Amino acid sequence: MQRRIRTAVLAAASLLLAAGCSSGGTAPRGGGTSDGPAHSGAASPGATPSSTAPPAKGSVKVTATLVTGLKTPWGVAVLPGGDLLVSSRDTGKIVRVSAKNGRTTELGSVPGVDPGGEGGLLGIAVSPTFGTDHLVYAYFTTASDNRIARMVYDAKRPPGNQLGAPDTIFKGIPKGEIHNGGRIAFGPDRMLYAGTGESGDSGLAQDKRSPAGKILRMTPDGEPAHGNPEADSVVYDYGHRNVQGLAWDSGKRLWASEFGQHTWDELNLIEPGRNYGWPEAEGRAEGKAAGSGFVNPVEEWRTADASPSGIAYAKGSIWMASLRGERLWRIPLDGTRPVAAPQAFLKGTYGRLRTVVAAGGGTLWLVTSNTDGRGTPRKGDDRILRLTVS
Repeated sequence: MQRRIRTAVLAAASLLLAAGCSSGGTAPRGGGTSDGPAHSGAASPGATPSSTAPPAKGSVKVTATLVTGLKTPWGVAVLPGGDLLVSSRDTGKIVRVSAKNGRTTELGSVPGVDPGGEGGLLGIAVSPTFGTDHLVYAYFTTASDNRIARMVYDAKRPPGNQLGAPDTIFKGIPKGEIHNGGRIAFGPDRMLYAGTGESGDSGLAQDKRSPAGKILRMTPDGEPAHGNPEADSVVYDYGHRNVQGLAWDSGKRLWASEFGQHTWDELNLIEPGRNYGWPEAEGRAEGKAAGSGFVNPVEEWRTADASPSGIAYAKGSIWMASLRGERLWRIPLDGTRPVAAPQAFLKGTYGRLRTVVAAGGGTLWLVTSNTDGRGTPRKGDDRILRLTVS
């Protein structure tokens, strides 16, 4: 059952586009180069990483192309056994991709998806009790809002007709041409988390009555989860522009990637009830915003170098897919602190990168996003790559 939240009116489309999801950046703070991040969160000089911290330098090897020819892939969920479910933003379809040979099977289309701009069928997740309930969750844009629904997946039915009728568990998230958020994931606590955008209306990010510009935490039925900052609300934190990636580290800490406007993209360590600053602060809070209690990002990048989307945790590091930056960032962590400056891989090799998913050990799945209307599709786009990382 949805939380009954009313939202402000959406901003005009022209203003939304002017917000500049792909705008250029300025000179970095705290270091950085034209090819790297402004390194805001690295360990201080002389600090000694713990014995369990990853090395300062890592590696990425593309070991296989699992599948090609995907249309606007966005969300990925890993099934028990390792196969992937992949959502298509613009077609509203979900396909199953064999992790062994890349063979695809269409599950079906999600009813009610209304694609447009950055909206459509976005994040997907499988129930933590999938073995018994066979539920697939989807975050998608309709004609009136963004919402989350769940469907029973029956692999025994004919391809294209394997999804049951959607059961909407949460609705009323503001929609826009941009900033629809969309990433969903079940956490270690088996609660469902959703990253939302402020739909181009920046004031909604600071309005705790609105689900826009937030990370939401709810039960699998869409109710406020026990332990949330406010008992009757799904709002877990606030002050976000457009949350695009969610991942938990080995200490069960939640991390999130976020689109900046013209200058700073962010990687944030998420704490319940905290304010992450938008629209008063983009990147680290400075000037008048510095004393406002906003949480500063652990790392920040100029928008030309990142424009981040999905993130994953593997081998002691956060791995962050970048759209405009067309590269995969590695952020090595010692607990909550980076042990070294972020390291970029695959720069420009595969174009825009949308989603990265941990597959156990040192394996990642990486999804390109060149058919989303902002990239330059190449032969075979879009594709899923298998990576071995360290």
